[in-house]
Amino acid sequence: MLAAAAVLSFSFYCDNARAEPVKSFTEQNTMSVLWFQKSGEAKGLYYQGYYLGKMRLDDILRKRPKGKSLKPAIVLDIDETILDNSPHQAWYVLSGKGRPFNWNEWFSRGDAKPLPGAIEFLRYADSKGVAIYYISNRNEAQKQATMKNLQNVGAPQVDAAHVLLQQPGEIGKETRRNQVAKTHDIILLFGDNLGDFSGFEGLSVSERIQAVERNNEEFGKKLILFPNPMYGDWEGAIYNYDYRKSNEEKAKLRKKFLEIYQQ
Repeated sequence: MLAAAAVLSFSFYCDNARAEPVKSFTEQNTMSVLWFQKSGEAKGLYYQGYYLGKMRLDDILRKRPKGKSLKPAIVLDIDETILDNSPHQAWYVLSGKGRPFNWNEWFSRGDAKPLPGAIEFLRYADSKGVAIYYISNRNEAQKQATMKNLQNVGAPQVDAAHVLLQQPGEIGKETRRNQVAKTHDIILLFGDNLGDFSGFEGLSVSERIQAVERNNEEFGKKLILFPNPMYGDWEGAIYNYDYRKSNEEKAKLRKKFLEIYQQ
């Protein structure tokens, strides 16, 4: 009995030891998820971005040469651009688990709510005769659930031709953006990740910042960027896009990239 108790005690200790690093790692995201869900600043930035998008849309359409061959189009990411997935992120924080509640399960529920200003802007663009393309790195198998979620929140032009998801083996969104550009004039792009725009994918932390500096005049002009402190390529770049690293390794890299004042 003593031996059995010792084995059970050791097993419990090992399970807790394995779980604790995961719990500790997920808890690091508490403030970012809380800010995204509960700060007025986050909501204000979405309203601001879509209001700016509306102004730019009006200005571009007003100045477009009459008889231009290609119809105007806008391209938008979906997650954290139109739909709010923060409840999914909050689940990880509160549960301290990495599984089993994954993206596929969350997407299949179709419960994501629209972000501030998104649907109003999309309906406005639709009323102006602008083609709307939803380009997301959700995979193709999630297409029906994705379209249903978008339709349920009132997004216009949601059909198989306008919702372009990631194909097997595809990396990034450039192929799909180019596909749209063959038949339309892309006048505005919206996203929460630099990878939602051309020329930013696969870059290191410093390269991403340099690319923003080189293209700084495009932000607010053609590129509308929304805040997402919860996840994204900004985090992937810190890990050199190797998400297979252990939580301990990731936590160390997070701290390594912090800049502090010199004492």
